[in-house]
Amino acid sequence: MSWEAHADLLVVGTGVAGLTAALRARELGLRVLVISKDDALAGNTGWAQGGIAVHRDEDGDPGDSLGAHVQDTLLAGAGLCSRPAVTGILSAGGAAVRRLCELGARFDADAAGSLDRTREGGHSAFRVIHAGGDATGAEVQRALGDSAREGGIAVLERHCVAELVRGSRGAVTGALAIDAEGRTGLLRAPAVLLATGGLGQLYEATTNPDVSTADGVALALRAGAAVADLEFVQFHPTVLYAPGAPRGRRPLVTEAVRGEGAVLVDARGQRVMRDEHQLADLAPRDVVSAAIARRMAETGTDHVYLDATGISAQFSDRFPTVLAACAQAGIDPRREPVPVTTAAHYACGGVVSTVHGRTGVTGLYAAGEVARTGLHGANRLASNSLLEGLVVGQQAAEAAGADLRSGVLAAESPDRAAPPPAQPVVDRDLLQRTMSRRAGIGRSAAGLAEAARVLDRGSVARPLSTRQAVEDSALLLTAQALLTAAAQRTESRGSHRRTDFPQPDRELRRSTALRLDVSGFLLGADTAVSEVAA
Repeated sequence: MSWEAHADLLVVGTGVAGLTAALRARELGLRVLVISKDDALAGNTGWAQGGIAVHRDEDGDPGDSLGAHVQDTLLAGAGLCSRPAVTGILSAGGAAVRRLCELGARFDADAAGSLDRTREGGHSAFRVIHAGGDATGAEVQRALGDSAREGGIAVLERHCVAELVRGSRGAVTGALAIDAEGRTGLLRAPAVLLATGGLGQLYEATTNPDVSTADGVALALRAGAAVADLEFVQFHPTVLYAPGAPRGRRPLVTEAVRGEGAVLVDARGQRVMRDEHQLADLAPRDVVSAAIARRMAETGTDHVYLDATGISAQFSDRFPTVLAACAQAGIDPRREPVPVTTAAHYACGGVVSTVHGRTGVTGLYAAGEVARTGLHGANRLASNSLLEGLVVGQQAAEAAGADLRSGVLAAESPDRAAPPPAQPVVDRDLLQRTMSRRAGIGRSAAGLAEAARVLDRGSVARPLSTRQAVEDSALLLTAQALLTAAAQRTESRGSHRRTDFPQPDRELRRSTALRLDVSGFLLGADTAVSEVAA
């Protein structure tokens, strides 16, 4: 090893879940080390436009309640949410937001000083708080990042975790990492928290940044943890469309624009959502995305339009980020409809964990988008994700601290400190093109099987000695797990849509887990998700 570092808690990722956990762990007196593939503020959090969905008695919608928020979440999750997880996380939301405000986060407020609120798809009340109009994620990231710097929390920037290491009894005892110069180092820590974000880079078009390459899912699988609900990838209904746009992150047009009154229309000017759902343009995201995909197929186009001209008066103040992105593309949303299309947005599944971040592997914790807590089920309710990161990030740090004090975590050294092994990788363009065409919004048994064959034929083994190799291996393993899960779910539910099985199947109203066997093959987990995540 070229270098070595020690900590009580190693946090992998610098988004809302990771920094919240790091701050809480420092308060508890733990030695904390945070590692980031890019700079300290890289990740999904800063790109989140919509806001944080939370019910607070002191300044909420008079017609809203915690019970209503729970019910909306369960309804959006299409039968696969864990009610205890939903209730536990949402009920802790008010305290989490108060803590965030104490750290310096500034949310938009009304004339009376109460937090301003909007409504998004799937919500029955105005309960989404926001900052900077449509820059909530950036403000949350700023507040947490400033607090981490002021608190002296160590952050290893431009370091990539290649593999989790374990002791002789299987507990996680640290990680192997690669620095910016390509040197391998050993990070010794009895507790490792994965807060690596999502997997949007599996697809050609995504709202996710370049760092969202499913690293945490792959690391957890190779360490022996289970994953679940990977087939449920939420496609955002409205990203800015540009002809011939390159692969990668696309500018998001927040759902809150529709919450303020904008409507979706097709190339003929006809409403897309009028007869699709009782909530019309504010239907859950899976419903809106599927409707847009159908309408594009019917009209032979690759985009629809978001008509926000009816709310032009407040557009500049309420949606400055969207306005700037549109202006860069030569569009004025105050005077003309905005061309939009769908893009991979959020992973509803991930590493099976409790609401306290614990996984089935001793010493390994997960929080944020990489985790499957049971909050999102088959389809995430809009703006529940930042709240989950705040709540579970704090609770994961507290769980790690409690496990350290009780002696649950291993005090042993890693059983090896060798360089990372070789793993299969696939050309990223081929992988993204294959997943977009075969495992996007519309899926079929034939398409999923063809995708699996293409990825298998195109894979070659490479040593995980560079960031690109680490990312490409994570994308391939996660893609294979997603294809396996999607093939097994022979129904349409939530954000998983099968053209050959267009209806939900009551017999499949359950989550199933996958893990790697000793030979590296994906198998159904022996332990049911409900037992692991209880």
